[in-house]
This record gives sequence, structure tokens and C-alpha cells, in this order.
Amino acid sequence: MTNFGNNPAFTGFNAPFRAEVDVFDLEVEGELPAALNGAFYRVQPDFLYPPRYANDVPFNGDGHVSMFRFVAGHVDFKCRFVRTQRYKAQRAVRRALYGTYRNRGTDMPEVRELSGGTANTNLILHAGRLFALKEDSPPVQIDPNTLDTLDDYCTFNGKLKSRTFTAHPKLDPMSGEMVGFGYEAKGDNTDDVAVYSLDKNGEVNWEAWIKVPYVGMLHDFGLTQTHVTFLVIPLVVDMEQMKQGGVHFIWDDTMPTWFGVMRRGGDGKDLRWYKGPTRMATHCMNAFSDGTKVYADMDMAEGNQFPFFPNRRGPFDFRKASGRLTRLFVDLSKKSDTYDLEVLHPEIGVLPRADERYWSLPYKVGFMPVMDPTLPLDQAKVGNTGLILNTWTRFDHATGKSTSWHTDPVSGLQECQFVPRSQNAPEGDGWLIGLCNRYEDMRTDLLVLDALHLADGPVATVRLPLKLRNGVHGTWVSGDHLASGSAAA
Repeated sequence: MTNFGNNPAFTGFNAPFRAEVDVFDLEVEGELPAALNGAFYRVQPDFLYPPRYANDVPFNGDGHVSMFRFVAGHVDFKCRFVRTQRYKAQRAVRRALYGTYRNRGTDMPEVRELSGGTANTNLILHAGRLFALKEDSPPVQIDPNTLDTLDDYCTFNGKLKSRTFTAHPKLDPMSGEMVGFGYEAKGDNTDDVAVYSLDKNGEVNWEAWIKVPYVGMLHDFGLTQTHVTFLVIPLVVDMEQMKQGGVHFIWDDTMPTWFGVMRRGGDGKDLRWYKGPTRMATHCMNAFSDGTKVYADMDMAEGNQFPFFPNRRGPFDFRKASGRLTRLFVDLSKKSDTYDLEVLHPEIGVLPRADERYWSLPYKVGFMPVMDPTLPLDQAKVGNTGLILNTWTRFDHATGKSTSWHTDPVSGLQECQFVPRSQNAPEGDGWLIGLCNRYEDMRTDLLVLDALHLADGPVATVRLPLKLRNGVHGTWVSGDHLASGSAAA
């Protein structure tokens, strides 16, 4: 096996982990809340074998799921690779067979009829089934207790006709439905988007097909009680680049951004596209409707936020990549063909999260990893992988105020996850959990903070005896939905 070279995306703390581990009863500093019972799942792109192309990107790693099982004041740890079709094919021959990110033309001929999905971006539990997700392929179902792969190409009993499915489906807390979509739904560079809803039992109960103004990344979307929203950003598909062995996307700052709004449950013919300035936003904190007005809150920047996706014009601009929480809104009763936007908070960050009991509903509280405002922007870099985020911030939209906790200067924070203190607790009352990169020790901790008192710092630090790469997203599942006992047993 050749090594991973000197690409900063695959060296140092970002070097592949490649292990599957069980650790019973992790060391804990402080005191874990007794009521914190459940599992925190998160997934990281982790290359089983070095990429065949030097220009490949971190997003093309194999899906590697970690589970932290909280029970009776203890935490057990388990991690496994997702047994995708790609993983199994490469493991069988002990070498890489797939090519650059989302470029099937660079794959070896023997795997071009297999799925290229990596299941490396997000996880969600619905109707008792845990799914590992990547937006270029159907979900992969895994066992929530053992992390064994149960279905490497889940099409919801044959009802998923799209070739793709989002990494960010949303759960409706009122109906129990899971709503999602697939873009490039009929293949690379197709302008088709398929929108789906699954009822609380996991059966598809709605399908609609729509078109986008141009083929660009639709990584996330907004769900309200009456509508769904999409943001088409100018991270566009470049087929010529792909023919030369390049990756799927290129940033084209000559293109506008489009905000689409359509009614839930319909045929999609009411879809309206609203034009806006060139912007990038990949994640939606939450969305909601108020009469004829529709709102979506996103981490929005002026330019390309991914240094490893090339710009069509000029070099990567770190300042334009700095995202701030921004509200997009339209009034469906008006004839305007543009959307409005408002920056809600000044902090620079990515990966916003809300109290998921309020998904699709009017809400007041959100959370996001942000950059320490005392650190000069040009110093907040980690190789070519983006910002050093060393702060978790709680945002109060009603007052416009925020409260934060900063880790030490030689550590970094990954995405945070909100866990309610109880199902009936007020909005934002609970804990904030997530991983902390200990760069000097080449090790990872899991932190637990009281979400009402972030400034007080962690109430408990769960120490891992190993390093986990920067993950993408995670999810919390209450112990009510899991078998009792240790996940590692």
C-alpha cells in the first residue's frame, strides 16, 4: 500500500484512522449528567486505502461511524467502517479502486456498476432505522447498537427512484415524517431534483420531481410545516474538469444564488425561484413559515468555503469564505423574484444546529462552532482544510445576543450536538456535546457542556485513548430508542 503523501488533508491530525475499536467504560473527568442516556453517533470520511489521484479531497473518504453510548453515568465507545459496496470491493482486493470525488469516469472498470457511495457525511434515525448518508447515493442502513451494515443500498422498499438522497433529511416533530430529497437525481449534471417524505412508519408517502435553475450543490435544505426550501449555490458541476480527471465541483462566482420554495405534499408545480447575489451556504440551522412568509437560517458566506474545490476565477479567498448565520426570507403573497437576507449574528462559523424538537417550527435558540473572535482571521487556518474553530456559541435570535465557551488555544472543536434535558424541557435547555481535537496530544475528547451555562465550560470530559479525524455530522438518539446496556459489550 502506498502512503498518503504530504497532502495536508491526509497528514497530521487529518491522517486516516483506519481502525475499528471497542472501548469499554471510557475515562471521564468531571461528572456526567445522570439523565444523559442514549447514543451520540458521528461519522468521518476515513480512507481505507490512499486515494489513487493526488487531487482527491477529504470528502471522498470511506464512511467511518463512531458511537458513544451513554448509560448510568458511563460511556462506552465503538467505531466501525460502513460496509458500503465501495468499501467491500476495495477491501476484497486490498487496494483503491475508485477515483476522484464524484467522478465515476476515474473509477476502475470493475466497480463502475457498483455504487460509489461512501456513507460518510451524516446519520439519522427514523422509524427505528439508523441511516448513514452521503448525498450522491441512496442511504445505507446500519444497526444502531452494533453498527453492522444491514443494507448497503436502501431504496425504501423500492420507492426511492432518485439515484441520490440528501445527507440532511429532516424529521418533522409534529407528524413524525422524514422529509428529504436527491439532486442530480437522474445522474451527473442532470437538473432533476426528487423530493420525498416518509411517514412515521418509514413508508414513502410523497414524491415530487422539480427542476433547478442550474446544476449546483444542494447540500442541505429547509423544512417548514407547510413548505420546503432549497438553495442552489454556484459550486457547479464541471464536466470538462471531470473529463480531465478532476473533481465534481468548481466555484463559479459569475453565477447568482437561487432560493427555491415549494409547498409540501404537492406536485412541485407551485415551486418559485428567487434570485440573489453570489453566496455560499451549505447548512440550514432551521426554517419556518409565518403565514405567507418563509424563513431559512443558514451559515452564509460571499465565496467558496471549500479550499479543495477549485475556483473558476482567481485563488481561494479566505475572507470571502467566512460564513455568518444569515436569514433568508420571502413573502409568497408578493410578486417579487428576489429574496431578502439579513445577517443575524456577527460570529464566523459553520455547521449550525438547532434544538431538533423545533425543526420546521418557529424557534429562538441555535448553536454553532465559531472562530475565536480574538484570533486574527489569517491565523485561523489548518492546512487547506479550513478554519480552526475553537468556540461553541449559543445564539438567541429573539434578543440578538450570544454566549460562548472557548477551548484552549492548541485545541479545536468539531460540530456540536444539542441534547434536551428531557423531552418536555424548554427550548435550548439541555446539554451541548461534541468532539474536541487535542492537536498536541494527537488525541480526541468528547465534551459535555450545560447548554444554559456554556461559559462555565465542560461539566464532563470523556477522554478517548485515540484520535478521531475531523468528522462531518452527527446525531443524538435517546436511550428510549435503543436496547439497554453497553454498546461495546
